[in-house]
Amino acid sequence: MTFFTAKDDDHSPEQGLKSIRWPLRLTWAGIWAEVLVQAFWPLIALVLAVLAVLMLGLLDNAAMSVVTGAVVAVTLAAVGALVYALRHLRFPRRIEALTRLDASLPGRPIQALMDVQAIGTGDAASAAVWQAHQRRMAARAAAAQAVPADLRIARRDPFALRYVALLAFVTALVFGSVLRIGSVAGLTAGGGALASGPVWEGWAEPPRYTGKPTLYLSDLAEGPLNLPAGTLITLRMYGEVGALSVSETVSGQPQRVDDTPAIVQDFKISQSGQIAIDGPNGRAWDVTMLPDAKPQIEITGPPDVTALGEMQLPFVARDDYGVEAGEARIDLDLASVDRRYGLTIDPDPRAELIVPLSLPIAGDRRDFEENLIDDFSKHPWANLPVTVTLSVLDASEQQATTPPTQMILPGRRFFDPLAAAVIEQRRDLLWAKGNADSLAQVLRAVSYRPADVFRSDTAALRLRRLIERIEIRARYGLADEVQTEIADDLWDLAIELEEGVLADALDRMRRAQERLQEAMKNGASDAEIAELMEELRRATDDYMRQLQRQQAQEEQSGEQQQGETMQMTQDDLQRMMDRIQELMEQGRMAEAEQALRELQEMMENMRVTQGQPGEGGQSPGEQAMEGLADSLREQQELSDQAFRDLQDRFNPNADDGQQQGQDQGQQPGPPQDGNQPGQPGQQPGQNNGQGEPGQGQGSIADRQQALRDELRRQEGRLPGGGTPEGDAARDALDRAGRAMDGAEEALRRDDLADAIDNQSQAMEALREGMRALGEAMDQDQQASEPGQGTAQGNRRAENTDPLGREQGANGAQGSEGDLALDNDAYGRARELLDEIRRRSGEETRPEVERDYLRRLLDRF
Repeated sequence: MTFFTAKDDDHSPEQGLKSIRWPLRLTWAGIWAEVLVQAFWPLIALVLAVLAVLMLGLLDNAAMSVVTGAVVAVTLAAVGALVYALRHLRFPRRIEALTRLDASLPGRPIQALMDVQAIGTGDAASAAVWQAHQRRMAARAAAAQAVPADLRIARRDPFALRYVALLAFVTALVFGSVLRIGSVAGLTAGGGALASGPVWEGWAEPPRYTGKPTLYLSDLAEGPLNLPAGTLITLRMYGEVGALSVSETVSGQPQRVDDTPAIVQDFKISQSGQIAIDGPNGRAWDVTMLPDAKPQIEITGPPDVTALGEMQLPFVARDDYGVEAGEARIDLDLASVDRRYGLTIDPDPRAELIVPLSLPIAGDRRDFEENLIDDFSKHPWANLPVTVTLSVLDASEQQATTPPTQMILPGRRFFDPLAAAVIEQRRDLLWAKGNADSLAQVLRAVSYRPADVFRSDTAALRLRRLIERIEIRARYGLADEVQTEIADDLWDLAIELEEGVLADALDRMRRAQERLQEAMKNGASDAEIAELMEELRRATDDYMRQLQRQQAQEEQSGEQQQGETMQMTQDDLQRMMDRIQELMEQGRMAEAEQALRELQEMMENMRVTQGQPGEGGQSPGEQAMEGLADSLREQQELSDQAFRDLQDRFNPNADDGQQQGQDQGQQPGPPQDGNQPGQPGQQPGQNNGQGEPGQGQGSIADRQQALRDELRRQEGRLPGGGTPEGDAARDALDRAGRAMDGAEEALRRDDLADAIDNQSQAMEALREGMRALGEAMDQDQQASEPGQGTAQGNRRAENTDPLGREQGANGAQGSEGDLALDNDAYGRARELLDEIRRRSGEETRPEVERDYLRRLLDRF
């Protein structure tokens, strides 16, 4: 048997001890650092605190007694810190470092290398075992690394005084000056010299609006100095009077000649020049004044006007230090006024209109874009030529003004002829009081046959009283207060004639149609037409609901409407209005007017049905079920889109496996014509601002809001009130609505993960509502006569989900059909689940995506 000695192996005991030489030295140094920090931390904290006080100049203006007391306190504290250090100071030995390093290794190999064989030295086998053990311990010792020092002293400093001192020192480094450290020495050792002088101090304080700090001139060396205009220079001289003198050429004022020199001098910089302090330790600076530029403002585009007359005038303003205030001055452009009818006489004197400009509440005012937003519809100059001048003011009271801009002062447009006539006479009354007689005659002529122009006797009576009041006041004098009161009454009457106070839904719908027709004839703007079209949609929806309630009452009372009526679904009606809006957006006003007239004729003789024409109609429960299924489909599409956006954001270079899984898991059905119940706001030929998938979270949020509005409308039409199943369905839809609100808020905040969670809750609540509604429908069908419900069941069987599979009555998946779940479908589901597990375990994916995938696994 052959045995190896230590010389035959690199891991001999001697080699092992040599390999720990540097780790041992570093560990020993760490122990020294621990001892020094634990012993001298009070002294270090005291030194940092004293330096911070000196660098910040906290004692520069203090009384001598305060300075003396501070010096005594610091001295006593220093003595106490030294005593504390001497009591806790000790000298670490090498064996301590060796023991600490050995304790950090498994099996304490250093101690083993230092041991000797006690027994069996004469036995060759025993010696071989001991040498093998020594070589193993040497290999472990060779892997030793220095043990980090433990510099924590929280137990010794429970109040964290060391951090307070460190924070003060860092603050002094940022805001203080190292040159001030000798200030206390000058105060204590040479206090008499300071009192007798000559010593000086100086400060340069720029205006507050510049945002620049105050400069301590005593710390600044001679040379060039750049200061903003208006900077206040303050100089103080101490000691012998007259030993120091100040000369300057920056204030623009003549140099004062006085036999008694001033102890304190202050002046503002108004030009470039020189500041000099003559005498012991005097200095001089060449000051360059930084001028304050005048602000600028300009109008960037024409005014944008809404249908109700609100104006938005865009403008941009800028200043080197920020705009402080602004205003718009609007004056009548009398030379451009068409002097006809009531405008032929000279107008009454009227002051120019002053409107404050909108400024950013938060943020930078040095360069910004804003809009002048106001409604001048009730002003006498509304819809008349005016000149608009915008002006801004900066902090130094410098003003900038735009050139006078000529425009027509926007105001509300009235499409009803009688309302427009009343507004025109109101303008004439405010133009000049001398028009009172003539406008009374015009109003009498307009309302000569009230039955032909007024829709209510109340409006006709109001106008008659106003005419009498105007005639009486015109005869005995028209005061300013009375003129304003009559103008307000005429405005209220015109609003009533334009919008009406009708309670009947059909009248409101007709009124909205007439206003839209007048707007198209008079060439209204796109914004006005869009608002009037939206008003027509709301009025039509109200009329449809009222008509449905009336029909339900007729069916309950056994009354049947006689005669031939037109049957039309609400989808057909929405499709016609979509077509009208599309024609108007394309500029085909003649065709839009013709389609609007056809809509009016159809609404006059319309009989609303709940189902498709020619199918005998659906029951209210089936229509609600179909609408909820569409809403669930739309919510699923929004959730899928939000998930794709989240994945694209955190993993834009992901492979195509996710998209392939989505294609296998979802197969959208064929596109539907018109506006589906579950797809509110989608109009043929118009995106309605919702955007296509992938165009950002703003469009998804708009679609989520539209879906919430559609669900709210469906809740109002939900049948089965008073039954436990109907109440359960309503509670589920209410939870779905709250979840949709939370999803919309999360999308507005761009929090896609939270939005997806809320959308999942909304889908689950929709499914519960559909199940509860289906149970209610089943109970109603069982209570009905035998044979009923066959047609409804056939139509329900034709309803399919987004994957093309058949649905049951309660929204669950059916079991018949070509696309029913089979073994392959379950196999695809397992593949998708495995893919989700794989992706959730990839460490390279973002934590947000992995958290969402884990929630999917917990749910499914």
